[in-house]
Amino acid sequence: MTKGLVWRIPTIALLGILAIPCLADDPPKADPAGIVTGDKTNVVDAGGNPFVPTAPADKSSPDYVKNKKDYDDYQAQAAKEPLAVKLADSVGHIRLATNFAWTLNTGYLVLFMQCGFALLTCGLVRKKNAAHLMMLNFAAYVFAFVAYYAVGYAFQFGAVAVNAAPANLGGAATLNHFLLGGGLWGFLGGKGFFLTGPAYDASSNCLLLFEVVFMETAGYIIVGAICERITFWAFLLCELFVGAILYPVFGCWVWGGGWLSQIGNTLNLGHGYVDFAGSTVVHAVGGFCAMALAVVLGPRLGKYGKDGKPRAFPAHNLVYVVTGTFILLFGWMGFNPGSTLGATDLRISVVAVNTNLAAIAGSAVAMLIWYWMFGKPDVTMACNGMLAGLVAITAPCAFVSPTSAVVIGVLAGIVVCLGVLFNERVTKIDDPCGAISVHGFCGWLGGVSLGIFADGTYGSGWNGVGATTYLGHAGQGVTGLLYGDTRQFLCQLGGATLCAVWAFGATYIVFSAVNKFKSMRVPPEVELEGLDVPEFGMNAYPEDAVVAHDY
Repeated sequence: MTKGLVWRIPTIALLGILAIPCLADDPPKADPAGIVTGDKTNVVDAGGNPFVPTAPADKSSPDYVKNKKDYDDYQAQAAKEPLAVKLADSVGHIRLATNFAWTLNTGYLVLFMQCGFALLTCGLVRKKNAAHLMMLNFAAYVFAFVAYYAVGYAFQFGAVAVNAAPANLGGAATLNHFLLGGGLWGFLGGKGFFLTGPAYDASSNCLLLFEVVFMETAGYIIVGAICERITFWAFLLCELFVGAILYPVFGCWVWGGGWLSQIGNTLNLGHGYVDFAGSTVVHAVGGFCAMALAVVLGPRLGKYGKDGKPRAFPAHNLVYVVTGTFILLFGWMGFNPGSTLGATDLRISVVAVNTNLAAIAGSAVAMLIWYWMFGKPDVTMACNGMLAGLVAITAPCAFVSPTSAVVIGVLAGIVVCLGVLFNERVTKIDDPCGAISVHGFCGWLGGVSLGIFADGTYGSGWNGVGATTYLGHAGQGVTGLLYGDTRQFLCQLGGATLCAVWAFGATYIVFSAVNKFKSMRVPPEVELEGLDVPEFGMNAYPEDAVVAHDY
């Protein structure tokens, strides 16, 4: 009876959410065919200036007279040259089509990262759990996507058109209602459940494809920290939690037009909290969620001796580890450059170079630190160093110079090494793949690094701040501490720390309760045998179990 009630509660909650009416007075119409998405209003020059001037509404504005004249002049010219207006409609549609293609293709690259995570985590664990690792990675995609499709996307982006409309994709204008909060103080999106109604739209679906693979990345991260001892049912519950609640809520605050992105307007803290491609929104959320789950589960049997000293469990397949790492590097070329949501944003070249530079810097430093400390370089730490650099550059990649990207990578290489040793030797948190250090600690570092190294050359008007001038300079973009904006640094420090508290705290509270109700951990005899056969009925390497016979 109790078990049946536990599984019925989420269903009842979903039905209740769907029963909540969308409250927009005159909602824009969805365009599932993509026929009317993109017209002359989407035509802009290289500086982002629109082809069609907006009709001025505020007569008290000091620029009202000029704006009114520009608008009237445009209307007069449009009446004289209707063919030019029709051509502009075509240009606007093609511009969005180009950006759709870019965004979808980079999303496919991020999707391929699942293969990299699977190989990396599988290679890092013991042979007896290899099939278990592959099943966890596979199931993560399936069940986290189910949760995101049902409610997660709506929670995250259901009000994106209010404050953070993805202009390069047509604005997703139908997603315009907060379920919790409103205006500049939105806390939870309220449209797009089950991708019905306003979410059944070309612009919205393009955004969904790109964003769901980001959510899935957060879902894969937890695998590396909780493997070799978690039951399959408990893991599925974790993925549903990540896809439906944990990731979408913080994602709404930062990327969905929510309150944290708007504190530049409300509290005068720089451009509000900024995370270009997800050091915190994706990686720190996944990393600190993983940390909480690892604490709830406890260390693997035999990880610590009677003297409390940690024991090494060597990786069973270094070929998988290195191959998986390079696949992840390749996929990151979609992760970061793709976050412009448009090929028409030529900052993509800078983003791509910064991403690679941070990766190699992180790997080199981690490799050398391990060489210096233990006398031999460790390929697994070199790989984790590369991932650490990638994670740390993900938030600031569009806002910093290549030199700063190298520095950020160096810092990440140091942090990941110290983090692994700190977790293993001080906090006694058993993290088989180093996921907490790579994604949690270095994700936090990435959010803060933006507040230090952003040089103001990109991001003018970001989150609605400083569209014309910022810090006294026309065209000034997101700016960090080293370039004169203390407020942005404080904003990033606070936002990144809040991310860690939210991800760890919410996960720990929920799954401590779950674990008390029913243990999330496999029995000791199963853990000693290996989870492959007891949990899934088959070995990753069945030939090991074959007994030779004389014929």
